[in-house]
Amino acid sequence: MSADPAEPVYRNPVLDADWSDPDVIRVGDDFYLTASSFGRVPGLPLLHSRDLVNWTLVGHALQRLEPESEFAAPRHDCGVWAPSLRHHDGRFWIFWGDPDRGVFQVNAPEIRGPWTRPHLVKAGKGLIDPCPLWDDETGEAYLVHAWAKSRSGVKNRLTGHRMHPHGTELLDEGKVIVDGDRIPGWFTLEGPKLHRHDGWFWIFAPAGGVETGWQGAFRSRAFFGPYEEKVVLEQKDTDVNGPHQGGWVRTPSGEDWFLHFQQRGAYGRVVHLQPMRWGGGGGGWPVIGDDGAPVAEHRRPDLPPQPPAAPATDDDFPGGRPGRQWQWTANPRDGWATHHSADGLRLTCVRTPDAHDLRALPNVLTQRLPGTPCTVEVDLRLDDGEPGARAGLAVLGDAYSWIGLQRGPDGTVRLVHRFAETVADQERDAAPPRPAPGGRARLRVDIDAGARCRFSYDTGDTGDTANTADTGDGAGQGGFRPSGQVFAATPWRWVGALLGLVALAPTGQGHAGTATFTQFRIRIQEKRADR
Repeated sequence: MSADPAEPVYRNPVLDADWSDPDVIRVGDDFYLTASSFGRVPGLPLLHSRDLVNWTLVGHALQRLEPESEFAAPRHDCGVWAPSLRHHDGRFWIFWGDPDRGVFQVNAPEIRGPWTRPHLVKAGKGLIDPCPLWDDETGEAYLVHAWAKSRSGVKNRLTGHRMHPHGTELLDEGKVIVDGDRIPGWFTLEGPKLHRHDGWFWIFAPAGGVETGWQGAFRSRAFFGPYEEKVVLEQKDTDVNGPHQGGWVRTPSGEDWFLHFQQRGAYGRVVHLQPMRWGGGGGGWPVIGDDGAPVAEHRRPDLPPQPPAAPATDDDFPGGRPGRQWQWTANPRDGWATHHSADGLRLTCVRTPDAHDLRALPNVLTQRLPGTPCTVEVDLRLDDGEPGARAGLAVLGDAYSWIGLQRGPDGTVRLVHRFAETVADQERDAAPPRPAPGGRARLRVDIDAGARCRFSYDTGDTGDTANTADTGDGAGQGGFRPSGQVFAATPWRWVGALLGLVALAPTGQGHAGTATFTQFRIRIQEKRADR
């Protein structure tokens, strides 16, 4: 949520949606942040702020995932893991680990690009969470990364390399510089961020798992160690579980701040801002939050006030183009969306053998589920098409539910509402199909605390008396009518639940028709979810 600059304090989370594994830098008076995007396209989101509290999405650094063939279908736990963002030699650099292929980097002269194509710096399975360092004191360059046991059989350790100053290759075979198995009580050490400060090499790295872990700091006089460690942020008696994995940044006035995530189930990994200072009688170690505990609110950073801002959610789709907040669930193909002169998103009803399971479709256009109670609405028109063509609004995860329109065997269009459980391999009806005169409907999902979703619809048909219990919004009088049971949104692996727009059709020959979405809106409710 955006923060009112007139208030002397800010409240966490400052990014209340799934901006997983954030990293942050400052260039001049501007702050930039990137985050994991896994298998969604475009990837590597780029956010901008001038006060560390109000953020806007300004673009993406990765337009397609490579190799193309491997990301032609959804791979929600693959792709871009835990990127590191840096600025060096007049260029922006992002390094990330693809757990199946190795360490990649892209770079650009400006945050908005143009960004280079991905360059493979180190090939190998299980190489994740890389972070570079260009040492201004010596001219040397280094890189540290973690390991994914699912691919390599190795975890809980950090490996360091010398790197060519051009950032294109590593100069040695690497050495384990921190072995978490040798530190009592530490496990799942990952997400390292490498810095030089006060004559030390510093590695900020979390451990203990995303839901229960903590933030550690490691320091050594030499890059290859030995390193000593300290826990610098943990839950303690707060309600912020697993506060860890993020980035340290310093303001022009010399204040230090730390941005990190908190895992919140279906909402994904929301981002908190913590005050940070060095030393304070602790032997020069960083002190994050309230003496190592995350803060719920705090004095704002000493930075010029900025207008309230947040990553965009609403969209009129001018010219048929989706806004920056939208991502496909795999590499998109030509013809999925049609550009035109008016407003509205015109999606082709893509033929697929997987029409029974939205989780398998690459042509679902998604955006993040807000971390606060909200109401999501969109207008839908199902244009001329063949029987079986369908389109709608979905809440996607390991389980999903969607509401929309489908053309029947007799050519008429009906309102349908379907869902699939986590263990099910195909969807089934959540409510009986209903008439949709004119092939139009306004679709709604009310999302309450605990990501509990209540679907409803308005077809403009005052004669539809099915399921018209009084909901306080005109149900039974031509307004919104409730549909089906409450659906509890679920995350995907590493990814929070997503809002999705989809148009599809069963396999066959020829054009199956199109669907047009207009006036996509998200209204945030005042009461915060799970708070």
